[in-house]
Amino acid sequence: MLDSALAGIKVLDLSRILAGPWCTQNLADLGAEVIKVEHPRQGDDTRQWGPPYLENARSGERMSAYFSCCNRGKQSVSTDFSTPEGLNAVQELIRNSDVLVENYKTGTLAKYGLDYKSVQALNPRLVYVSITGYGQTGPMADKPGYDYVFQGMGGLMSYTGQPDGQPGAGPVRTGVAVVDLTTGMYATSAVLAALFQRHSTGVGQYIDIALLDVAVALNANQGANYLISGKNPERSGNAHPNCAPYEVFCCADGHLILAIGNDGQFQRFCTVAGKEEWADDPRFSTNALRIVNLPVLRDLLRELFPARTRQEWSNDFDRAGVPWGPIHTLEEVFAHPQVQHRRMLQVLQHPQLGPVPTVRNPMLSQSSSNLAQGLAPPLLQGSATLCVT
Repeated sequence: MLDSALAGIKVLDLSRILAGPWCTQNLADLGAEVIKVEHPRQGDDTRQWGPPYLENARSGERMSAYFSCCNRGKQSVSTDFSTPEGLNAVQELIRNSDVLVENYKTGTLAKYGLDYKSVQALNPRLVYVSITGYGQTGPMADKPGYDYVFQGMGGLMSYTGQPDGQPGAGPVRTGVAVVDLTTGMYATSAVLAALFQRHSTGVGQYIDIALLDVAVALNANQGANYLISGKNPERSGNAHPNCAPYEVFCCADGHLILAIGNDGQFQRFCTVAGKEEWADDPRFSTNALRIVNLPVLRDLLRELFPARTRQEWSNDFDRAGVPWGPIHTLEEVFAHPQVQHRRMLQVLQHPQLGPVPTVRNPMLSQSSSNLAQGLAPPLLQGSATLCVT
C-alpha cells in the first residue's frame, strides 16, 4: 500500500506556510519520517493564522486550523540555527536525512552554511528542494512572494471572475491558495522522481521550484488557448472557456452546475429540457458553435432552468446521463454519503488538544492505516535546544 511506500525515508522539513509543508505532509502520508524544524519562539507563521483554533482551555495550548491542515504526520523540532549549537543540530539531522525541503528567501540559508552546495559534502545522497517565489535565478530572485501575488502575476486572476459589464465584475482570486497547493504537489512529484533516480545513481540532487513557474504552468488550457490564438482569455464568470453549456444555472429553488462536455450529452440535455430542436439548431449543434453563440444559448438556458426545482432537474439529468453537480457548503460536503463512503474525513488524536479532524490524502486508499494511526500536527516546542516530540 502507498502509505508505507516511503518507509525508511527521512525528510527534514525547513519549510513554512503552505507550499513546502503541503509537500512534506504528502511525504509523511506516504510513510516517510518527517522532522519539522522551527524557530523555538516564532515557529511556522501559520500557527497564528486563526481563528479558528484547536484549543486546550486548561493548559492554554492551541493550534490554528490552518497549521493543522498541512502538518500532520510530522515530528516537531525547535532550534535556532543562527547559534552554533542550533546549527550543529541541524547539520546532524542533514547527515541522516534523505530529503530536505526549504522555502527561505534565496540566499538566506547560505549565510548559515545550510544551502545545497554547503550541505552536499555532509550528505551527497541528499535530495534538496528549494521552494521560493521567483526561483533561484533571474531579476526577481531575491523578492519574497505569497500565493495571492502569483495568482495575479501568473495570469490566473485575469480570466477569473465576472466579465466586464456584469454585477461584481473584476479579477477574483480562488477560494484557497491554489498556487501554493499545486507547488506542493509539483514538489512532491519532483522528490519522488529524484529518489527514484538516486536508486540508480547513488547521489541526490538540487531541485529549484518557483511559485511563479507553477502559476504560469497552472494556466493549462487557458495558457494553450492564448499561445495558439494570440488572444488573452477574458473573465467569463462560471463558464468554461472551451465547453458549452458548462456553468452555473439558477433553478426554481437554487443553483446547480450543468457540465456538458460533448455533443451527445448536449443532445440528451435537449431531450430532458423538452427542447429537441436545439440539438439541430445551426447555432448549437456542435460544441464549437455553442462556444461562438454562448451569449444567446446562455440567455435561453437562464429562462429555462427556473421552470423546475433542483431536485426535478437532477432527477431528470441522472436518468438521461446528463452531467451535473450541486454547489455544496463544506457542511454538506462532509455529510455527503459518497464523501463518507470514501472516508475523506478522518480523526487523529493529539495528546494535548484531543481529536484533530483531518482530510484523507486522496493518494491513499480508504483502508489506509497511516492516517488513523499517524501523528497529529505537533505543537511548537518552547526550548531553544533541539527537542523531538
